[in-house]
Amino acid sequence: MYQGIRISGFGGQGVISAGVLLAQAGMMEGREVSFFPAYGAEMRGGTANCSVVVASDEVSTPIVSDPDTAIVLNEPSLAKFEPMVKPGGLLIVNSSLINTKAKRTDIKVLYVPCNEVAGELGNAKVMNMVALGAFAATTGAMSVDAIAGALPKVYKKLKPEVIDLNIKALRRGAQFKAG
Repeated sequence: MYQGIRISGFGGQGVISAGVLLAQAGMMEGREVSFFPAYGAEMRGGTANCSVVVASDEVSTPIVSDPDTAIVLNEPSLAKFEPMVKPGGLLIVNSSLINTKAKRTDIKVLYVPCNEVAGELGNAKVMNMVALGAFAATTGAMSVDAIAGALPKVYKKLKPEVIDLNIKALRRGAQFKAG
C-alpha cells in the first residue's frame, strides 16, 4: 500500500497541520510515513502545501510530485495541483471556495463544501478536518478513527471540547465519500 498525498491552500487554512495529523495517524496505524511542508512568502494568507506519504514499505522520498490524492482548499491550488494527480487518482476540492470545476476526466473528483460544513459545526477552523474525513472515507488509506486518535497527540494543548469538534468535522467530512 502506498498513498502519496498533496494538501494545498492558503496559509491559515490548516494545510500544514492537516499533513502533520495524517502523518501521525499513519504512524499510529503502523505505517511508514513522511511529511514535507512548503510555505509561500507569508505564512498566514500566503500559499502553503505539503506532501504526505503513507505506505506499508519504506518511503524513499518525502516529495510527492504525482500524488495519488490531492486535497485543494483554494482556487490557485486547483490550478496548480489538478494536473499533477496520477491518472485514476483522487482530487478533493473545497467547493466552498472553489467555483471552477476540475477539467480532467481520468481522475475521481470529489467536491466537498469544507467551509460550509465547518460553519454548520460552529467553527471555521475545522474545515481542514472536513477534507481529511472525506479523504479517509474515500481512499481507505487510513481510518477516520486513526485521524481522530492522532488529534490529542498532535494538538496537545487543545481542550477536550475542541478535540471533539474536530472529530465531529472528520465524521461529517466522511459522509462525502466518493464512490
